[in-house]
Amino acid sequence: MSPREHTGSHHIPSVAGVLTSAQVAETAATIAATQEPDGAVPWTVGEHVDVWNHVEAAMAMLVGGEIEAAGAAYDWCVRNQRHDGTWAMKIVAGTVEDPSGETNMSAYLAVGVWHHWLLRRDLAFVDRVWPCVRRALDFVAGMQLPFGGIAWSQEWDEHGPARVNRDALLAGSSSIYQSLRAGVAIAELVGDAQPEWELAGGRLGHALREHRDQFLDKSNFSMDWYYPVLGGAVRGQAGIDLLESRWDTFVVPGLGIRCVDANPWVTGAETCELVMALDSLDDHARALRLYADMHHLRHENGSYWTGYVFPDDVNWPEEQTTYTAAAVILAADELSRTTPASGIMRGETLAAPFQEIGLECGCDPSVSGPVSGPVPGEASADVFSRRA
Repeated sequence: MSPREHTGSHHIPSVAGVLTSAQVAETAATIAATQEPDGAVPWTVGEHVDVWNHVEAAMAMLVGGEIEAAGAAYDWCVRNQRHDGTWAMKIVAGTVEDPSGETNMSAYLAVGVWHHWLLRRDLAFVDRVWPCVRRALDFVAGMQLPFGGIAWSQEWDEHGPARVNRDALLAGSSSIYQSLRAGVAIAELVGDAQPEWELAGGRLGHALREHRDQFLDKSNFSMDWYYPVLGGAVRGQAGIDLLESRWDTFVVPGLGIRCVDANPWVTGAETCELVMALDSLDDHARALRLYADMHHLRHENGSYWTGYVFPDDVNWPEEQTTYTAAAVILAADELSRTTPASGIMRGETLAAPFQEIGLECGCDPSVSGPVSGPVPGEASADVFSRRA
């Protein structure tokens, strides 16, 4: 069988003492059950679709054995991308409610396509979706600001793209850093080099390490705390120090982590993302403990409540969201090292960390320097703002 005919196969992950493979498959089935006839995966039944959470759901369904549903989700991405490389920010039942094009959301398809390749080894799929990835990341690279961050969104009016929102979000830009590395890895696979993405990635990584004060202040959200680690720009001792800096602010022992620092509300998706950030730093003990802690959010049908208000002992909102279920599945794979794609959040198999060249901020790149050499959870290339 030639590489272009190979379909790939994998085991469904489990986490000992927390979640079985059958339970992971059950959770993936709840995501697939929410999928709309055109392949779109909304936050929950009747809610809106955005491409970032949609792609995350596709990744999780693939890990959980829902192969056809994942394929339909990627088909939706191909059909719904616009000429400038974006997707509408908010789509409800096929109707666009917010036409703005958000950079982080557009970029994340690259992570999903690379994840699909690692699991399925389907070059025909990669060849078909590559033009969408290229358009999306060209759009994103073109939205880079002088200090290195990526502008948040391109607003649309009735005529098409209009005003650029020139604020840069820390969590979103951190996810874009991972997306650019995935995009460069795909470019290498298909033989279509994209050096401008590498340049953008080097400048972005520097901003995420050295100029976090230049991003829009969303520090009350836990995502701004851990996403520079999760996205891969901050690792090693710097990553450990960053997570320690606000651990007591956000972590609620036995329950998970707060979404917002001042609110007594823990959320499952953020907790699972922090789990994966900890795992990328080789902090396995705390990652496993937090993963176990958040499972009070599991519903009897295998889905997951969005969050829990602990003074009131109530799940709120009264919904089980696909993005929470997806984060649970991807964290299970990350912790268990089960599938060939399980290291995607650790940076394994992605393109190498970018070099800091072409900086416009006035810094000397020889002083700060890019992430380089072996750091915890990072491999060489030889061997991604939801509620904010």
